[in-house]
Order: sequence, then C-alpha cells, then structure tokens
Amino acid sequence: MSRTDIEREPETEVSTGEALLVEPSRLSPTRRAVTTVLRSRELSIFLVLVAVVVLATTKNNGFLFSSDGWRNFLLNPSILLLLAVGQAVVIITRNVDLSVGSTMALTAYLTGRLFVDQPNLPIIVVILACLALGAVLGLVNGVLVAYGNVPALVITLGTLYVYRGIMLTWAGSDRINAGDMPRDFLSLGTQTVLGVPVLTIVALVVLALVGYYLHTARGGRELYAIGSDPDAAVLYGLPVRRRLLAAFVLSGALAGLAGVLYTARYGTVSSSVGSGIELQAVAAAVIGGIAIFGGSGTVWGAAIGAFLLVTINRALPSLGIEDFWQRAVVGVLILGAIVLDRVLARRQARKLAESRDHA
Repeated sequence: MSRTDIEREPETEVSTGEALLVEPSRLSPTRRAVTTVLRSRELSIFLVLVAVVVLATTKNNGFLFSSDGWRNFLLNPSILLLLAVGQAVVIITRNVDLSVGSTMALTAYLTGRLFVDQPNLPIIVVILACLALGAVLGLVNGVLVAYGNVPALVITLGTLYVYRGIMLTWAGSDRINAGDMPRDFLSLGTQTVLGVPVLTIVALVVLALVGYYLHTARGGRELYAIGSDPDAAVLYGLPVRRRLLAAFVLSGALAGLAGVLYTARYGTVSSSVGSGIELQAVAAAVIGGIAIFGGSGTVWGAAIGAFLLVTINRALPSLGIEDFWQRAVVGVLILGAIVLDRVLARRQARKLAESRDHA
C-alpha cells in the first residue's frame, strides 16, 4: 500500500469502547495539526535531542551557552546532515547507499587537488565539479541497482570498497593542507550569518529543498509509493527505474557537496576522510524515523537524527561516560527506532483492517 493510500484512509477515534469513523474533513484544522504533531516520530526524536542538550548543559554551562558551544552545536552536524538527507531518500525507496563515505572522500580530495593544480579556479567551479563527480558515482550505483536487479546493499558495499580503493590509489600518502587552498574558500568553514555558520545554512537549504520536493512533487510521492510496494508500483506504471536512478544520483551529489564542506570545515584532506561515516548516515536516517523497509519517514527526521548523533558524541564525554557506553547508546537508539517502526506499522495495519471491517 502506498503512502498516499494510507493518508486517504479515514481516521479512527475510540469513544466508550467503540471505534468510530471520523472523516478527516470533519476535524478542525487546529485539531488535525495538533494530532499530526503529537503522532510524529520527528517530535519524539526532537524531544530526545532537547533532553540530551539540557542534561549536558546542566553539567557544563558552556556546552551550549557560549559562542563556541552554540557554533559547534550548529556546525558539527552539517556534513552528516547532508549525507543523512541523501541516505533518507534512498532508504525511502527500500534501498541503501553504503558508498557515501567513499564518495565524500573522493570529492574532498578532488576539492583540494583542484585548488592545488589550478590556484585561480573559481570556488563555484570547484563546487560544481565535486557535485558532478558525486552525481556520476551515484549514477553508477543507481544503474547497477535499477537495471542489474542486484540488491542495493550488495552493490553499494562493493562500490564502497571500489571508490575507497580509487581514493587510496589517487591520494596515496599525499596530504592536502590548509595552506594549499585559498583563504576565501577556507573562510566558508568559519563564517557565520547572524550567528549561524554558513555551512549549516547550506545544509539547511538543501534539507528544505529536498523535503519540499518529497512532499509536494509527484516524483517525491512516487518515491514513497515505490518504497511501500515496489511490485505494485511497477504494475501501476510508475517509472521505478528512473526514480531509483534519481534517488542514487541525489545521494551521490549530496555526498559530493559534503566532501566540499568537509574540506572547507577542516582544511586538511587525507586518504582516511569519511571512513565509517556511511554507517552514521544510515543511523541518523533510521533514528530519525525513516522506515528501514521503505515507504515512510521524512528528511526532517533524518536531519534531527543527524543532530542527535553528533550531539550525543559531543555530550556524553562531558558527562564522564566512557567511549564504550557512547557507542552503546547509539546502538540502543537504532534498535529502538527499528522496533518502534515495526510496532507502529503493525498498529497502523490493524487499524486499517478494523476500519474496513467496520465500513
């Protein structure tokens, strides 16, 4: 069943032990808005994020209420946020992209290499080149998944190692330092606008554009339909292969942009860039409410998940919690998100069946 079909089902209320059908049109706009917010997975994750921030701030007031604390809170998740948004779009289609870390590494090194070899190259040209490279690498994944009919987990696990191998061969032991790049570019990693880092603004703009597309454009709704039931989407005549290609290309392009942001943020690029970050991107999406089996969730939730993961990694050491327990907390969040998703999915299916029987 597609996401659109689910949304069109009548809502149910329980009163005096009986299930009463209530047409959505009969609910007041305020009541519909409040009900939507209270039922949203994003609100739950956001409240967990707020709780972590409050707990860390009580132990260390400078965690948030200082110029560096506030700046780091906004800036540190920006790179993971981009990867999580791209990952969310792919997971919505019932796939996964494990190659984003290697893609980010390649584009980060390409950024530095272009500035070293072409010192007068405009910054916008470098950004576009990295976006193009990321999109091409994502296209390779999309073609193999959509036309090769091979599970995305297998394909992207393979390209993860292939792209990383290319990175190691290309970069070797070479290391690009901040002194090799123009100051105007490096300033992007430190500049702020009204107290908000420029890199965070870029990430939020991308988030808004992708979120708007998914929930308003026909192509975005078709991605949800494909993830809900791929076979039904094919029978219905949806352009499944084209949408899958687009999802992987977007994921690759955002990983390419993340590579640029990484270089501007840290000013140093080596062959180890991005190792393991693909798992963090998947974790952020899943914790943020993206169903691992596809068809539901929002990029807004994935963004909150990215903020939560980065904040936890920063907050727990200040609370004196050992590294092992930091990782355990993240694991518990992932398991809890998956279990909650299954529980909510079964509850929704049961309510829909009861509504049909009552009708």
